Amino acid sequence: MSSKDMIDPELLPALDMFSSEPMTQENLPELRESMKEMMVAASPEEDDDVDREEVFIDSLFGDHPIRVLMYRSREMVSGAPALLDIHGGGYVLGIPEMDDQQNRRLAILMTGLVVSVDYRLAPENPHPGPIEDCYSAQKWLFDKAPALGISTDRIGIIGASGGGGLAASLALMARDKGEVKLACQLLLIPMIDDRTVIRGLEDPHPHAGHYIWTHANNAFGWRCLLDAEPGSQGISAYAAAARADDLSGLPATFISAGALDLLAEEDIEYGRRLMRAGVHTELHVYPGAHHGFAMVPEARVARMHQRDLENALCRMLDIDIA
Repeated sequence: MSSKDMIDPELLPALDMFSSEPMTQENLPELRESMKEMMVAASPEEDDDVDREEVFIDSLFGDHPIRVLMYRSREMVSGAPALLDIHGGGYVLGIPEMDDQQNRRLAILMTGLVVSVDYRLAPENPHPGPIEDCYSAQKWLFDKAPALGISTDRIGIIGASGGGGLAASLALMARDKGEVKLACQLLLIPMIDDRTVIRGLEDPHPHAGHYIWTHANNAFGWRCLLDAEPGSQGISAYAAAARADDLSGLPATFISAGALDLLAEEDIEYGRRLMRAGVHTELHVYPGAHHGFAMVPEARVARMHQRDLENALCRMLDIDIA
């Protein structure tokens, strides 16, 4: 059976959304522009009881402004929960608008606030640039909680793919700095271990990593972020969360992975280590699912993932969905 035959048939349309050509320095600008155009076309004006506002905040690590999009439920009251959203894109692609529909849905579900950060991308801004932008946004959200009408005890982070990797590293940074208290981290198909590049060369997975997020793209993304060869000595856990020696003291965690995703094994291992460290952890692996399977929202496996995510979020942030 080929890898394609193992994919859930309802997810096959997603394969046509992405080029099979590997990402390179040369085609990266074109890929970024294509993604922006696709996001604009897919994001019509919404009338869903959510107000979206563009805000610019100060960096804690430099003099550059950081753009964020705020999604506020019109039903929100004081003491509401909040999420910091970190978009995906393998550390080299993406804009906050790509999570627009998800962030609107979560703002309504929480009757709260979602803030999506437009962090700087690699390779122009390698580590620590992206994580510094994310931490600045998280600290701003925490410090401004009273003015924003949210509770500092009900703030979480969410990210997918490269955004999930940044979310995992951000949770480690928040724990270590002790300035921000996080209630949960929601890591969706997260990209958290640069050493998967080496493992893919030494012992390639026979079924995973053949579509969308391939071995070649994974290596490219990590090289851009790290400005070094993946698997090198001395890589910071704030760049690749799986490098952390100690996972204790992290917030309640939700991790999702597709069984045919190149990142599945690193995600499963991270979940195992979190459990061993005493962290409340919920780990889901979805059969027949490739990287980015949630981009086919009508597929049954994607609907299952959305239900699991929302149930975990409501439990972790004490949201009544009755």
